[in-house]
Amino acid sequence: MRKRWISLLVTGLLVGGAVAPASPALAAPTFKVPFPCGQSWSGQTRSDHSPAYAIDFNRTDDQGDPVVASAPGTVDRVTDLGGTSYGKYVRIDHGGGYTTYYAHLSGFNVSVGQTVGYGKVIGWVGSTGGSTGPHLHYEQRLNGNDIQARFNGTLALYWGTKTYTSGNGCSSGSGNGTVDTSGTPLTVRSGPGTGYASVGTVADGTRVTISCQTSGTTVTGTYGTSSIWDRIGSGRYIADAYVYTGYDGYIPNVPRC
Repeated sequence: MRKRWISLLVTGLLVGGAVAPASPALAAPTFKVPFPCGQSWSGQTRSDHSPAYAIDFNRTDDQGDPVVASAPGTVDRVTDLGGTSYGKYVRIDHGGGYTTYYAHLSGFNVSVGQTVGYGKVIGWVGSTGGSTGPHLHYEQRLNGNDIQARFNGTLALYWGTKTYTSGNGCSSGSGNGTVDTSGTPLTVRSGPGTGYASVGTVADGTRVTISCQTSGTTVTGTYGTSSIWDRIGSGRYIADAYVYTGYDGYIPNVPRC
């Protein structure tokens, strides 16, 4: 009888272990585009890439441009493979088995064990390792396996090329200004320069909210000559030379695009 009870107990434990619910998987971090706030980059995916789900990021004259952490975590690799493979690369451990890789860098701005947050510059775009030209090779991995990348929870484009605009490390700060053209409506451009397409106008005297500022075509306007352009909406830029902000130059605490 004693053997029967022991047998039943062991069977119960085995059955109980078999049906016990598995621990829920940890949610993925909210990854963001690995470049400073407001910047737009062309991201390419292709099925013959290694690994397949990696993204190659490019933009004009990108050699030396800053690369930032795409989510908070701890740097666990800062490695230089010389003229092969990833060349100079950084890996960040985000917990829960999630890691990100940033390869072909021209240099490092972090060290192993360092804690990083959104927008922290970890290195600069380069062409080290097996690269044939400046770009950032970027990966998201789970438990060591490459996974299809997501930015702000949205799946990246597979397969092809897409423009991604970064919301990484964006300050909550914004600025304000008043358009002053002495009466003529001010042209709004799709980018920071007179060579970009016109996407509308704003009337003289309009109060605008400036989400970020960047440099572009030099313009002479009501407030002198300036190469600063103010972004007043997605894909909407106006020349700062026609905007009264109370500052000569960039507005303090307003992020650069």
